[in-house]
Amino acid sequence: MQIEVGPSVTVLLGADEPGAVRLAVEDVVADFGKVMGAKPKIVERAEDAGPVTLVVGEREKLPADLQPAGLSGAESFSIAVKQAELGGRERRAIVLSGADMRGTIYAVYQFSQEFLGVDPMYYWTDHEPARRARVEVSASLDEVFPAPVFKYRGFFLNDEDLLTGWAPGEKKDKTGISLAVWNKVYETILRLKGNMVVPGTWIFPDDPQVKLAGERGLILNQHHAIPLGLNVARWPKDVPYNYSTHPEILERAWKNAVAEYDPHQEILWSVGLRGLSDVSYASMDPSVRGNDAALGRLISKAIADQMGIVRAAHPNAQFVTDLWQEGARLMHEGYLKVPPEVTLVWADAGYGYMLDGGQVAAGQGAYYHVAMMNGRANQLSEMVPPERIYSEMGRYIKGGATGYFLVNTSDIRPVTMTTRAVMDIAWRGEAMKGEADADAYRRTWAAEEFGAKAAPAVAAMYKNYFQAPAQYGTPPLEYGDNLYHTEARRMMLAYMIDFPLYSIAGQAPKWEVPRAAGFGPHGATAAEWLKTETAREIQQCGDAQPRWDAVWQKALAAETLVEPSRREFYQGAVLTMIQINRESNRMLVEVSRAIEDASKGDMAAAKKDQAAAESALAVVREAQAKAEYGKWKNWYRGDGLTGVYFTQQVSDAFGRYLDDPQVHLPAPVFSSEWDAYYHIMHYEGDRSADVK
Repeated sequence: MQIEVGPSVTVLLGADEPGAVRLAVEDVVADFGKVMGAKPKIVERAEDAGPVTLVVGEREKLPADLQPAGLSGAESFSIAVKQAELGGRERRAIVLSGADMRGTIYAVYQFSQEFLGVDPMYYWTDHEPARRARVEVSASLDEVFPAPVFKYRGFFLNDEDLLTGWAPGEKKDKTGISLAVWNKVYETILRLKGNMVVPGTWIFPDDPQVKLAGERGLILNQHHAIPLGLNVARWPKDVPYNYSTHPEILERAWKNAVAEYDPHQEILWSVGLRGLSDVSYASMDPSVRGNDAALGRLISKAIADQMGIVRAAHPNAQFVTDLWQEGARLMHEGYLKVPPEVTLVWADAGYGYMLDGGQVAAGQGAYYHVAMMNGRANQLSEMVPPERIYSEMGRYIKGGATGYFLVNTSDIRPVTMTTRAVMDIAWRGEAMKGEADADAYRRTWAAEEFGAKAAPAVAAMYKNYFQAPAQYGTPPLEYGDNLYHTEARRMMLAYMIDFPLYSIAGQAPKWEVPRAAGFGPHGATAAEWLKTETAREIQQCGDAQPRWDAVWQKALAAETLVEPSRREFYQGAVLTMIQINRESNRMLVEVSRAIEDASKGDMAAAKKDQAAAESALAVVREAQAKAEYGKWKNWYRGDGLTGVYFTQQVSDAFGRYLDDPQVHLPAPVFSSEWDAYYHIMHYEGDRSADVK
């Protein structure tokens, strides 16, 4: 027997349910409006319940005859149909209940996904549910969803240049990204059954999006570069940052940061010690530079001191420490001592390969990137193949290292497919193992987003997409969209001015022009470096270009099979993504050839090569414009970390230089990273970290 659920259904929500549950219910009421054209009524009294009612509530708050059986563990939840007496009358109750607040939120969103057909990432995929007059629910429905596999699961919006440029917050709000968009970010995390967020790169504990995270029911976490929430990128000038010589200054700053949080905020505290911004602390302190044993001891002391500071205000605090970069090395060497009550979190390096070296143990966790700004990985497109995701997450699940999972999503929209993959695994633990499973995921994703007819062709295209880039290093790492542009700019600037007046800023607060006499490794001159680099890129990217061209042809062929209502998203998520990589790869080849030809004195060939590079850049910009439909207008306005527009500026100067080496170069000489981080942080004005 089926129960018909239409817009006349009522939603019974107890007045004592937390505000975060009410917000989730309001989201799902809005989902009803999208599907059925009308919204159900939310009621708080059983007497006002209709013949068919969605009853929403935490298990222990519901009447005994409505409480679900079988819930086990934090954040477990249930969807069940019951015949119940509500307000003195017999009613059909569809009970959406959880073991706790977040379990109840998940039950609400799961109903929307399962029965209303709402994509949990609809905001980023533009996927509107199909219109229907009503939906049917089995009268015998009794689904129980166990506790999530990973204890903590959530997003880190990092290096958020696109979001900041696209949806800047009001200066008065001091959020960087508008609160309306932050609200959608938090809704997305909860729809994906996440429970945690790191809300931005360089933030303060009292920023409005921090408070909003708590209002939405999310646990607040800090990232590895701002332990305890201390915004070290805003460290005051002329104040020593040295834990060896001035420990009292850092300890005071940590205490002040802890005190800035709302005392009612639910926080998972990150502990550790890094330098100003996201650099090794050893770069700030000569006493531990080049001495891993001393560095490990000092970081271990900082962790212990930070835990004491937090526990003085929050006796039941929970802690994590991220083994980012040097942290993994120090742990492998045995120099870093982490208390057993701190969840130890291994990281990848931005390409999806975890750096635990096989040492991960039960209770530990993972910090994982599906996007990353490092001058070489991806900011504007997908790069980490599902096979790698399943392999690495599966290894952690098998080893019981399920204490924590944080995914670096950067700006979210460019990486919707892999973000969905990792969050589904973090919740359900269904870590697929092999190529066949990855193929299955690609088909499922393609069917959901582009329609069943297009799914086989789109899935096959995606498989080729992840195999197309040139690779370097060991293990072989893919060329990401960052690499094409960072490398091309360095090469053109090196040719024009002997060494480039810009460098990867490393997220540092001081943006200094490099003055070293040597340019490349081991002090190689610009000419020596260029000779090596141009030869490599001509071969590597030249070999990759036919693969990219083949992917493009497959994507065009598949487009005709995509459901008409999903073709805009196909443009933004597939065609634009491929063109960014395909034409950026071509651009790097042509820039390399131009420099090689110019170095040989063949200026005619060099100019022809440079014109081809310009044409490739124009195609990238044109593809980006096509992805800026509807609400996404000006999406790429904030792009400074990959910096396609900045590459165009350097390329234009390079072309004029080939015509006349004596031309005055109006330099875009400083890195686009500086500009991007300025805009990410500008909303804070002149505010500095409180060290007094």
